[in-house]
Amino acid sequence: MRTANKEQLKKWLADNHERGIALLRQFVQANSTQGNERDVQELVMKELYRMGLEVDVWDPDFKELVNHPFFTSPRREFSGSPNVVGILKGTGGGRSIILNGHVDVVPEGDLHKWKDDPYSGRIKEGKMYGRGTTDMKGGNVSLLLAIQAIQALGFRLKGDVLFESVIEEESGGAGTLATILRGYQADAALIPEPTNLKVFPKQQGSMWFRIAIKGQSAHGGTRYEGVSAIEKSMTVVQHISQLEKIRNERVTDPLYESIPIPFPINIGKISGGDWPSSVADLVQIEGRMGVSPEETMDEAKAEMARWLQDLKNLDTWFEQYPPKLEWFGAQWLPGAIDQEHDLMKILVAKFEDVVEQPPVIEASPWGTDGGLLTNVADTPTIVFGPGVTEMAHFSNEYIELDKVFVAAEIIALTLLEWCEIDHSNVAE
Repeated sequence: MRTANKEQLKKWLADNHERGIALLRQFVQANSTQGNERDVQELVMKELYRMGLEVDVWDPDFKELVNHPFFTSPRREFSGSPNVVGILKGTGGGRSIILNGHVDVVPEGDLHKWKDDPYSGRIKEGKMYGRGTTDMKGGNVSLLLAIQAIQALGFRLKGDVLFESVIEEESGGAGTLATILRGYQADAALIPEPTNLKVFPKQQGSMWFRIAIKGQSAHGGTRYEGVSAIEKSMTVVQHISQLEKIRNERVTDPLYESIPIPFPINIGKISGGDWPSSVADLVQIEGRMGVSPEETMDEAKAEMARWLQDLKNLDTWFEQYPPKLEWFGAQWLPGAIDQEHDLMKILVAKFEDVVEQPPVIEASPWGTDGGLLTNVADTPTIVFGPGVTEMAHFSNEYIELDKVFVAAEIIALTLLEWCEIDHSNVAE
C-alpha cells in the first residue's frame, strides 16, 4: 500500500506539473510586501474554495494582538491584510497538523540589481525568479499540491489538515499569532520555509535592540575638549562582538556544526552626530540578537544587559554615562521539536523514500513562526521546505522548480501517515 501511495502521488504531481508552476507564478506576480497582501491572499482563497476546504478569512485585530507579550509589528492596524485558513476536515480519530506558510515578502531592494522585474515569475533553466519565490511562496505551493494530490487520489484522512496562509512573518509573526488567538491548534505543525530540503527541528530566536551611547559635544577644532560618542561606540561594538563569541563558544549541539555563528549579534545600523565640525555627543546603534532554543528571551536580554554593565571596567567614562539598552521592534521566539518526535521520524522516513538518501538535519540559521507555534500554541513544529536558503531576501531570488514537487511528494506522504488514512473511506 505504501509503494502504491508513493507511485500514485508521484504520477499525480507529474501530471499536474504545469498547473503547479502556473499557480506559483500567479502568487509571485502578486506583490505582497507589507500592507499589500490582499491580492495574493485572494488568489489563495480562490484556490482553497476550488479545493472545497472550509475557509476562514479575517483581518487580524490590532486591539486583540497588542497586549499579547509576543506581539510585534510596526503596524497599528491590519485592514486589507487578511489571514486565510483552509481546513481539510478529517473523518475523526487521527492526528491533526498545521501547514503554515507566510505570504508577506521583504521589499525588492535596489532594482538595478535585478535582471528582471522582481515580480516577473520568469522561468529559466528550471528556476523561477522573483521576490518571494524562495521565501516562501514556493513552499506554500508545495503544501497546496500535497493536499490536492491527497484529495485527487481519493484518500480520506482521519486527522484534520489546517493550511494557514499568514501575513507579517517578516515583521515578527503577528499573522501566525492571530491564528493562535483565533483558536487554531494542532498536534504538530510544518512550515516550508526555504531549507533547501534540509530538515530543521530547531529554529533560533531573535530580537532587535537599540543602544544609546553618550559623549560630550565640543568644537571640532578643539575636539580634545569633548568626548566623541562615535569613538565610544566603537568600544561598545567591540565589546558586543566579544559577547557574541562567548555565547557561541557555549554551543555544543551538533545540529549547529555547519553554521559558522549559530546565534549572531548583528549590528545593522549606526547613527550619530549632527554636524561635521562638532564632536558627536550621542550615537545610537541598532542590531539583532540571536537567541538559542535552550534559553528564554528574558535570559538573553539579561545577559546583554549584564555584559554592557561591564563596559565601566574597560573605560571609566561608562561608569558615569552607562549605555542605555532598549529592546524594540521585531522578535522571533526560538523553537525546537524533539528529534524523537513521531513527526520527525515520519518526515525523515518519507524523505528517504522519495529522495533515496537520508536528509540533512540541521538547526535553522534564522527565526520562523515555528517559535510561536511551539511556545504559544503548544504545537511542536518542523521547518522543511524547497526554497534556496541563501536566496532569501536576495536580489534575483529564485527557486528550483523540481524541488517544489519533491517537497510536495514528501509532505503528502507524511500527511498520509501522520494523519492516518481512513481505509473505510477508500475504495478498494
